[in-house]
Amino acid sequence: MIKDLWDLCVAFFRAGNFGFGGGPAMIPLIQNEAVDRYGWMSNSEFAEAVAVTNALPGPIATKLAAYVGFKVASWPGVAVATAVTVLPTILLVVWAGQFLMKHAQDPGVQAALKGVRPVVAVLIGAVALGWMWDIMSLGLEHSDWRILGGSALIAVGAALGLRRKVHPAVLVAASMAVGGMVFR
Repeated sequence: MIKDLWDLCVAFFRAGNFGFGGGPAMIPLIQNEAVDRYGWMSNSEFAEAVAVTNALPGPIATKLAAYVGFKVASWPGVAVATAVTVLPTILLVVWAGQFLMKHAQDPGVQAALKGVRPVVAVLIGAVALGWMWDIMSLGLEHSDWRILGGSALIAVGAALGLRRKVHPAVLVAASMAVGGMVFR
């Protein structure tokens, strides 16, 4: 149990301190730790964890930390993973916030922050493509084209909804309803 708590501490410290761009930008980093590095869950389990935690109120990174922490080490895992995700950010905001406020108009600081944005976009896109690949593989393995078609329908509907500024919570609820009908 001590090793599991230490591993959670290391994993979420890394994810929490390199997740520029907020919670959604941390998703691929958490996935790398939970799925690839430590093998606490599969890609499809992680996708389900993101879906479940995204349906709840609050920041996605802390909800994922709690979810993964509980899966790995029960309530002590929740405490460690959540604390390690939140505390460094709080301390960094207090310390670095003063620096950024003072130098926000500095061209070098603005350029550095602009340089991070494309990487965050690519990381989020890579996770999304990985999940789509998992969905397609699942549909093709079982020769159940309803899974693939239903998943594509939900994805297109969500993309159109986002384009029309539908609230993400509405999209999550609608996808659950459609999924309940299509995948039953």
